[in-house]
Amino acid sequence: MKFRTVGRHFRESFKSLYRNGWMTFAAASAVTVTLILVSVFFAIMMNMNKLADDVANDVEINVHIQLTATKDQQNELKTNIEQLSGVDSVQYSSKDQQMEKLISTYGKDFELFQQDNPLYDVFIVQAKEPSETSKVATEIQKMKYVAKVNYGEKTVDKLFNVLKWGRYAGIILSAGLLLTAMFLISNTIKIAIYSRRTEIEIMKLVGATNWFIRWPFVLEGAWLGLLGSVVPVILTFVGYINTYNLINPRLGEGTNLALLTPSPFMYQIAGLIIAIGVLIGIWGSAISIRRFLKV
Repeated sequence: MKFRTVGRHFRESFKSLYRNGWMTFAAASAVTVTLILVSVFFAIMMNMNKLADDVANDVEINVHIQLTATKDQQNELKTNIEQLSGVDSVQYSSKDQQMEKLISTYGKDFELFQQDNPLYDVFIVQAKEPSETSKVATEIQKMKYVAKVNYGEKTVDKLFNVLKWGRYAGIILSAGLLLTAMFLISNTIKIAIYSRRTEIEIMKLVGATNWFIRWPFVLEGAWLGLLGSVVPVILTFVGYINTYNLINPRLGEGTNLALLTPSPFMYQIAGLIIAIGVLIGIWGSAISIRRFLKV
C-alpha cells in the first residue's frame, strides 16, 4: 500500500468521525460504558485472585512432635521434612511458644495451663505450592517421631475447591462480558455504517476495491475504540487508587492480605482496556462493513 494511500485512509477516517458527529458520540459512548464495566470487573477479579492466593499461601502444616523425642531426634525429623520436594520452609516452635500463641489468640483463661503445659513442640511447615499441602502433610504423617499432623484438613480442602471453581467462574464471566462488549459495540458501529451505505455503494460502483473502501472504516473503528477507552482508563485510575488507599490499610491489619499495588497494576489494566477498545472497534467495523461491500 502506497504512503499516499495510507495518508488518504487516515484523513478519511478522521473526516468521517467529524462529519458523523452524533454517530461518533453514540459509538464512543457505547465503548465507554462497556469498557467501564470490563475494567471494574477485571480489577475486582484480579484482586480477588490475589487475596485468594494470599489466603492459600497462609495455610500451614503443624507437625506435632512426639513428647518422648530427644533433641537429636527432633533435628532428624526436621531434616527429613526439609528433604521433601514439596516443602518450602520448616520452622520450630516450642510448646511454650505454642502456649503463648494460644493465650494471645483466645485470652488469658488459658494461662491456667502454663505450669502444666499439655501442648507439643511443633514444626510449622510451609508447602511450596498451597495445592500440595495435603500431599506434604500425608508424607510427613508417615515419618518417625511425629505424634500428629494438623493443617485444618477439611477447611483447607474446601478452600482450595472454592478457589478453583471461583477462578473458573471468573474466566467464564470475563469471556461473557467481552462477548457482550463486542456485540454492543459491533451493533453501534453497524448503525453508524448503515447510515452511509449509499456512499459505500457509490465507491464500489466507480471501481474502488473492497480494501480501499474498508480501510477508512477499520481505522475509524480503531479511533472509536481509543476514544471510548479514555474515560474508563481515567475513572479506573482514580477509583482504584482511592479504593486502595481506603481498604488496603484496614485489610492488612494482623494479616498478610493486601490488594494489588496501583503501580504497575493500573498501567496493566489501562493497556488492556485500550487494547480491548481498539481491537473491538476494528473488529466491529470490519464485520459491519462486510455486508455493504456486496453490491
